[in-house]
Amino acid sequence: MYENAAAIGAFLLIYTAFSGLVERSWMSGPVLFTGGGLILGPGGLGLLHLNIGAEEVRILAEGTLAMVLYTDAASADFSVVKKNLALPGRLLLIGLPLTIIAGFWVARLVFPGLDPLEAALLATILAPTDAALGKPVVTDRTLAAPIREGLNLESGLNDGICVPVIVLLLELAVGTQIEGDSTAHMLRVILEELGIGLVLGLALTGCASLLLRATVKRGWVSEDWVEVPIVALAVVCFGAAQAVGGSGFIACFAGGLMVSWLAPRRKHDLLRGAESIGSSLAMLTWVAFGALVVGVVSQITWPVVLYAVLSLTAIRMIPVFLSLTGMRLGAIDKLFIGWFGPRGLASVVFGVIVVSEQLPGIDLLARVVVCTVLLSIVAHGVTANPLLRALRSRPGSPRDQAGRDTAQP
Repeated sequence: MYENAAAIGAFLLIYTAFSGLVERSWMSGPVLFTGGGLILGPGGLGLLHLNIGAEEVRILAEGTLAMVLYTDAASADFSVVKKNLALPGRLLLIGLPLTIIAGFWVARLVFPGLDPLEAALLATILAPTDAALGKPVVTDRTLAAPIREGLNLESGLNDGICVPVIVLLLELAVGTQIEGDSTAHMLRVILEELGIGLVLGLALTGCASLLLRATVKRGWVSEDWVEVPIVALAVVCFGAAQAVGGSGFIACFAGGLMVSWLAPRRKHDLLRGAESIGSSLAMLTWVAFGALVVGVVSQITWPVVLYAVLSLTAIRMIPVFLSLTGMRLGAIDKLFIGWFGPRGLASVVFGVIVVSEQLPGIDLLARVVVCTVLLSIVAHGVTANPLLRALRSRPGSPRDQAGRDTAQP
């Protein structure tokens, strides 16, 4: 335990010393964190021995994703979000279903021996984008605001939307008896997951805001604790929603948007602590991921690599391009939005949930998910800054300062 703590602490210290250089380079934090896990883990120097199972990885990844979703939503420019709902709306209501359908049929072609339900599970696991891996893009103020906030809103909501789909597919795959009409059951699961998460996220954040405003006015809040409420709210929203059958991810994102609406001026001061905790948790998650997937990496085959590449390119980019037809966006902007759909924490969480069910094709699913996430970490990490620079240098490229609303239909 102490050797693990020393290795992770030293890695974090070294990264912190060069973090500014990394953020300005073609490299990214997740690439280095995952690579550090591979190097320090059993397959490398053997300095990191993480005796944790799938459940512990799931808890760590869920906690990281919950914190990142809450802080990303709270950091969003609510005025821009309200004016540009068309872009994320199309990505979520048209692009996401088309991506799952495309992923299903490609899985059936590349892996003909895979059960149809397992192919559908694989497509759904790899459909949601990752808020943490997409942070370099959604926080870049030189990127057109509608595109930036649209990608942020998409990554915050698509994993929550995929949760009920995963639940239903798993019930069918493991042969769970569904009482009553199957359509009614599907609608109930969807409404429970999304509705409970939405209501709890908004209600808990709203009540906490009223409480804190009252205590701040009376001078009861210590300056040393001013950054703690956001951390606590992210934990409460996620835990409460999950406990009563809702989506904790939807609850966190909805709660974060409520913070952005209620405290647009002070939110950056309030978020500083939670963002630091989220970054630290993300580092731990990717180091653990890198250290634990060595055995899976050695079993990756060419069909697995082919599906992973298609998942990051055609399976997402074509549906996204089609879903944005008719909007005042250039072809380059549509391709950029389609490309920048990194797969990460949500896919890891869903993958661990599915792996725990021990389905017949589970080994193949695990290899595909691991390969896709690893490729995404590298590909999206190294292309983020170069692509952003290329977009900035385009003649007539939209900028925040110009106030142009480029994403209106």
